[in-house]
Amino acid sequence: MNTRLQVALGLALIGLSTVAITHKAQACGLDMHFDAAGHWSMPMYRPSGNLPLALPKAAGAKQVSAYGNPLQRLFPLTGLYQATFTAEGNPPPGPPDGTVIDQPLVTWHADGTELMNSSRNSASGNFCMGVWERTGPHNYSLNHYALAWDPTGQVFIGPANFRESINLANDNNSYTGTFTIDQYAPDGVTLLGHVQGDIAATRITVDSN
Repeated sequence: MNTRLQVALGLALIGLSTVAITHKAQACGLDMHFDAAGHWSMPMYRPSGNLPLALPKAAGAKQVSAYGNPLQRLFPLTGLYQATFTAEGNPPPGPPDGTVIDQPLVTWHADGTELMNSSRNSASGNFCMGVWERTGPHNYSLNHYALAWDPTGQVFIGPANFRESINLANDNNSYTGTFTIDQYAPDGVTLLGHVQGDIAATRITVDSN
């Protein structure tokens, strides 16, 4: 696989490709199509074929305290969330505002690490990890890495760096914020593309359905 093709595939993975190698882009859950006329389109977001857009909610499900675990009193962010990454502020030919980039499950640990199970195809690398720190009363920063492969799982595109700045709600049951994704070549230095946008996440508890 030559360098030029690797770069083109890397750009396609984050929806920034301007070459004609592929018209389907995926990046940590990105599932968009770039047609011959140069337009982006979003099909029903089911990149794996069976992933729902949202976890079902049972009628009358009770709202519980975010402090189900004693560690959450010390580290209110910790726990499991369902998140949505949405593109915002990307110049053409990047994904337009409102495009869903990913809908992962995210776990924030009390030791300052984080784990994300992306909704992208597992062959292309759907598990990624990060480290976080508290930057204010309700504010947190995340430095997160994924290892991106082409959709076949045969060609290593390179590391992808996620940066997040989030604000935990007063009830500790949700957070919002912003993200950036920088996709690099295998050397970890050559930048192949950039995507940015907004994050919204809701806590999953033992009583969630």
